[in-house]
Amino acid sequence: MKDFAGKVIFITGGSSGIGLASACAFALEGAHVAVFARNKKRLEEAVRTIERFKKFSSQKVTAYQCDVSVFAQVQKSFTRAMREFGVCDVLLNCAGRAFPAKFEDISLAQFEETMKINFFGIWNTCALMVPHMKQKGGVIVNTSSLAGIVGVYGYSDYAASKSAIIGFSEVLRSELKQYNINVSVLCPPDTDTPGFEIENKTKPKETKEISKSAKTVSAEQVARALVKGIKKNEFLIFVNLESRITYYAKRFFPSIVERVMDSAIRQVQKKGVL
Repeated sequence: MKDFAGKVIFITGGSSGIGLASACAFALEGAHVAVFARNKKRLEEAVRTIERFKKFSSQKVTAYQCDVSVFAQVQKSFTRAMREFGVCDVLLNCAGRAFPAKFEDISLAQFEETMKINFFGIWNTCALMVPHMKQKGGVIVNTSSLAGIVGVYGYSDYAASKSAIIGFSEVLRSELKQYNINVSVLCPPDTDTPGFEIENKTKPKETKEISKSAKTVSAEQVARALVKGIKKNEFLIFVNLESRITYYAKRFFPSIVERVMDSAIRQVQKKGVL
C-alpha cells in the first residue's frame, strides 16, 4: 500500500501515545481514521487532535469506546465502525501496557492481564476483522516491541506477550498472503508516551541501568517509521538504526548482547551489596 488517501484506518490504543501519533500521521496522508480505546474523555480529546491533521475536509475521524481484551466489546465497536466506514484497509493494533518488575514479584493476575491486553487484544481484533478484510485485501500491523526480540531484565510478562505477537504475526502473514493482506509488526524501542512514564515507576534498578544506553524516541518518530514501513511492506518495522542493529546483534551475536546486559546488571547488583 503506497497511498493512504481515502483509505480507512482502524487503530486500537488510538487515544494516546503511538496510537494517537499514528492516527495523526495517517490523517496527514489523507486517510479516514477510527480510533478505539477504553477512556471516553481521552478518545474525545484524541478526535480533536487528529482533526487538526486532516489533509482534506472530507476525511472522517471517529472514536469508539472499547476494551480490546473483551471480545464482545471488540465485536460491538468494530461492527459499528464498519457500518460507518466500511471494512478497514489498515488495522493497526497499538493497545498495550507494561508494569515491569522481577518475575517473582509479578502476580498471576498481572500476568493474565498483560496477556489479555497486549496479546489477546490483538487476537480479538484480528479474529473479527480478518474474515472481512479477506474480501478486499489490506494491511494488518501489530505492535510488539524491541522487548519482544530481546528479553530484558524485569519484563518477563511483557516480553512473553510481545514475543507472542511476533510469532502470531509471522503465521498470519503467511496464511493471509493469498488474500492480498500484508501483515507487519511494529517494534518500537523505549518511546516517550504517557504509558512509558507509568512504566518507569516500577522498573527495577537493573532494568533502568540496561536502558540507560538506549535512545528514547518520540511517538511521532514511531508513527513516521510505521507509515514508511507499510509502504515498503516490511515485516518487522524498526524506528531507527539502533533498533535494527539490536535486532541483528541479537540474531547473529546473541552471546554478545547477553554479556552487555549482564555487565549492566552486575554493576547495579554490586552497588546493592556494597
